Amino acid sequence: MTTPEEEPVTEAELHAWLDGELPDDRRDAVHRYLDDHPEVARRFASYREQRTMTARAFEPLIDRPLPDRLKPPFSRRRRALPWLAVAASLLAFVAGGAAGWLAHGWSAPGAPPSGAFVADAVAAHRVFVAEVRHPVEVGADQEEHLVTWLGKRLGKPLRAPRLAERGYELVGGRLLSDTDGPAAQLMYQDATGRRITLYVRPTRDPADTSFRFAHDGNVQAFYWRDNGLAWALTGELDRVTLSGIAEDVYRALNS
Repeated sequence: MTTPEEEPVTEAELHAWLDGELPDDRRDAVHRYLDDHPEVARRFASYREQRTMTARAFEPLIDRPLPDRLKPPFSRRRRALPWLAVAASLLAFVAGGAAGWLAHGWSAPGAPPSGAFVADAVAAHRVFVAEVRHPVEVGADQEEHLVTWLGKRLGKPLRAPRLAERGYELVGGRLLSDTDGPAAQLMYQDATGRRITLYVRPTRDPADTSFRFAHDGNVQAFYWRDNGLAWALTGELDRVTLSGIAEDVYRALNS
């Protein structure tokens, strides 16, 4: 009897995985397929980036009420319903990428929108956790060089927290760039190959060590600011597990 894991991965399942709607019993099969087909993994990583960019572009419009001049009168409501349905589906598509960030704004005046920061962290996570041969730029075997190099580029001392008690070991890291300048990503992996990433960039805003939570599909993120840096821990884990790891990261960085 053929088990679900032995069934070929379809394009429809890949898109369901992209949208966070893939059944749990097919996730491992899809992850194995992406590991074996890096060109497909890169294609779907680009789809994720495009969706994130679209969501960010339309984010200010999501909660804006419909102007009165565009609301159909009662007598035309039945005729307008199909168009409203189309508009609602478009908004749902955009909100799917942005809804996780909308309620989590930075409190400091003049601070950059949290949505942009978390979207950058999630986009970087999705692009590089799918990489099989080149997930990092500098490996964990050169950890001292890695954190020294990244720290110099960020303008702040940097450390790679130890997460072995949580079952995760450092894979390595890389230098990235976002709209505000240099950023860095540290990647960790457990014994099953599941990966989490720690995204960090400098910030001039006051420290805000309270954790904020965001999600996009099956990717969750906890983020905070401390010691002149903005941090985001991202992974395809449940909220409670990821929260515990975020607390360990925070303690390790402040010990």
